[in-house]
Order: sequence, then C-alpha cells, then structure tokens
Amino acid sequence: MTTQAEPLVLQARAKAGIDEVRQALTDPKALNLWLSEHSNVDLPGTFEFWGRYIPEGDAPHQRVVGYDGSTLTLAWTLGGEETTTEITLTPDADDATVIKLSQTHFDFADAISGANIRGVLQTFWSLALANLVDHLEGRELTTRPDFTSPVFEGEALIDAPIEQVYSSLTESEKASAWFGFPIGIDARKGGRFAMGGFDVNPGVEIVDLVEGRKMSTDWGPAGISTWELAESDGKTRLTFVMSGFDESNPPYGAWLGWLSGVAALRRYAELPDWSIWVA
Repeated sequence: MTTQAEPLVLQARAKAGIDEVRQALTDPKALNLWLSEHSNVDLPGTFEFWGRYIPEGDAPHQRVVGYDGSTLTLAWTLGGEETTTEITLTPDADDATVIKLSQTHFDFADAISGANIRGVLQTFWSLALANLVDHLEGRELTTRPDFTSPVFEGEALIDAPIEQVYSSLTESEKASAWFGFPIGIDARKGGRFAMGGFDVNPGVEIVDLVEGRKMSTDWGPAGISTWELAESDGKTRLTFVMSGFDESNPPYGAWLGWLSGVAALRRYAELPDWSIWVA
C-alpha cells in the first residue's frame, strides 16, 4: 500500500494558448509524439495510452473519470492499484497556459527502492510535461524511456558551446539550478557527486573524468552513469548511458530522473527564460 496522503503535484507553463495545449493533449498523433507509443482518445468517454514508453504499457490501463474541456481525470491501474491522474489547463498571461498534473499513489520510498513501478511516477510525469512543453514550443524532444528494455542510453544536441555545457554539468551551483535540487560536485576522478549537497549526503564516487569532455559516477546497485560531450558545428552533442545494474530490476526511476534532467539542461543552456516549472 502506498503511504503518501497527498498526491504528487507538478505544474508547468507552456508558451502556447489553451486551445493549442488542449489539442496536443487530446489528439492521438500529438500524444504519440510527446507521451506514448500508442493512444486512443474519444472524449469524454475514452483516453488511453500505452506502449514501450509507458510503465506497464503492455496494454491500456486507463479509464476516464471526468472531462470538461479544461480538466481531465483518469483512473490508471498501475503496480496493482488504481491511481488517479488529473490534468488541468489554465490560461496564463501572454497567451500561455499552465498545465497542472496531480497524481495519487506515488511513494518516494518506491522511487528509491524500485519495489513498485509507481516509484517512477514523479520522474515519468516530469519528463512527459517537459516534452509536452517543448512540443508546443516547436523544440526537439528529449529521449523517452523504453520500459521494455534494460538498455539505457541516449543523446541530445544542445545549442550551446561545449565549455558552457561542461560547466553546467560539473559546477555545483549551475547543476543545482537546472536540476531543481541541490547538488554537490567535486569534479575530479575520485571526487564525489552528492544529490542534496555535501552538507546532507557524502555522495557517490566519480570514477572517471576527462576535463571538458566526460564524467562517470558509480551509483552502486543502480550502476554506472556516464555522460560525454562532443563539439558539433558550434553546438554540443551530449551522449549518456547507464550500465552495470541488475537487468532483472532496471532502475527506471533513476533513468527517468536523468532524462528529465537533460530536458531541463537543454533549456537552461539555450533559453534566457528557461524554466517551465510553476511553484
């Protein structure tokens, strides 16, 4: 049983009108670009999404509880329990829209242990909303997870010089800004990488570092996380991989956390008004 009394709530702001956002949310072709591999939508009666980009996506497991044009409420059976997902669209200033997502049955302990697939919900929806906003704003989308595969690898082309991207990945203050969470980084081989900062966490070991190009960190049972940078016509190609974990229980939550982080890093490097998140 989940122990969380309050639902997970995420809010993102898209520079698009509410009609455009509603279209991206309810058109199956658009849904298949930013959310799922397959979808079936016929509101107010049907809203289903499934496929390899969705946890337990072997078949659709959603049913519509309510829809009024601005708020969509779904029952989603996941990890053996029926959860509730609610998405609300609200017009904002400058022809923008705030997308509020509420999700029940998320327990952070499951995100750490991997004991239940519902542990991926926070990072799953963070990445999905980031891709929805980028889709609406005409930007390239970030790699989506494949829940049918234990191969964790991807790449992103960032419209910024390699030196800028490297500093954003290795300097604590910059990494904390785009990741949205305190991070301590002692950027050297044998140094430490600490989620939450060194004041509260000794961190994990940096097992490889090539100045200006590459870093690998050892997350124990979650495996080795490696990123590498290459110059590409004035832009920076970021490639990343996680390996060395138990393939019978892949750390999908951690992988989704990295992917949603890449989406934020791209915006941080490319846009002056980069953050999509609303407190």
